[in-house]
Amino acid sequence: MEVKAKANHLRISPRKMRLVVSLVRGLEVNKAKNQLRFSKKRGAELLLKLIDSATANAVNNFELDKNNLFIKKLIVNQGKMLKRWMPRAYGRATPIQKKSSHIEIILGEIKDSGIKEGKKLKAEEPIKLGSLAKEKEKEKVKTKNKESLPEENKEEIGKKIIDPTERSRKGHARIEGSNKKGFIGKMFNRKSG
Repeated sequence: MEVKAKANHLRISPRKMRLVVSLVRGLEVNKAKNQLRFSKKRGAELLLKLIDSATANAVNNFELDKNNLFIKKLIVNQGKMLKRWMPRAYGRATPIQKKSSHIEIILGEIKDSGIKEGKKLKAEEPIKLGSLAKEKEKEKVKTKNKESLPEENKEEIGKKIIDPTERSRKGHARIEGSNKKGFIGKMFNRKSG
């Protein structure tokens, strides 16, 4: 069983990262973590996080034993390069390349456990927020009976309440029944004498 993890666009040059990667390539996960904890290189901390992520993938998604894992493959590739300029004498400019790197790790099992597939997560249908609110309103209307309400509230159930303080995006008060927004919508919505 192989477990993968990736870290992209790390702000460290691939050349510096490859020095750290060569320390732990082929080691067991626990030994590799110990090696990286005591390394003074800046890339060691980044690689340690990636190894932790890969082991978490193995334990949670494939239910593998974390003590039975080793680093099967570690690949460091160059990512995007940020190009900057440094001013120099006589109006010249010299380029600065801020390199980044992509790291991919593949963990393998020391002793094969026989697990071929990971957990299959059931995909649920997404719930539309608008439909959820409409369903709640319908339930509220069904639960309220007109006979159970006093005479004053019976008339108010069917009426639509319009808030005059409610404003549209442009800051104008909304007019009920107007399809168009803005000044033109108001002009053609008015009823002449």
